[in-house]
Amino acid sequence: MNMDNVFARINSKQIGENYFLIGLINRFNNSFQAAADALLEELSWKQVFFMNCVALFPEPPTIKDMADLLGCSHQNAKQVLSKLESAGYLQVQQDTADKRKQRIALTEKAMHFRNQYELASKQAMQQIFANIPDDAISSTTQIFMQLIENTERLKGEEHESNRNL
Repeated sequence: MNMDNVFARINSKQIGENYFLIGLINRFNNSFQAAADALLEELSWKQVFFMNCVALFPEPPTIKDMADLLGCSHQNAKQVLSKLESAGYLQVQQDTADKRKQRIALTEKAMHFRNQYELASKQAMQQIFANIPDDAISSTTQIFMQLIENTERLKGEEHESNRNL
């Protein structure tokens, strides 16, 4: 599929650059997820992303920590966790300081999986970001951080206005 032909037929000025950008973000997400799913075989990209995010925390995160980082509901995070736990990639442990909290940890199986796909992942990232200068990536990262912050603020305002009804 020639992307130039597809996007040439869309008048981004007519729909507005902001709407067009949101559409491009969604389009990229769909393409990336399909490519990653094909590369990873046994797990979905969302499951692998969940595992990778668990590894980002200095101590095993809670389900709330994961939901906050991923920008999803507690229920959605719990569903992904449950599938990965039953497949042997994650384990849930009770917090030693607060027995009400459960913490998520990677298993040996998860570590093996991450090591197995490390090279393919690096190669895929190099291919995706080919011909994009580091300063453009840095600027885009800052823009996305601001978009996330603005969206979170919007969610909070919508939640507040719904309570006032």
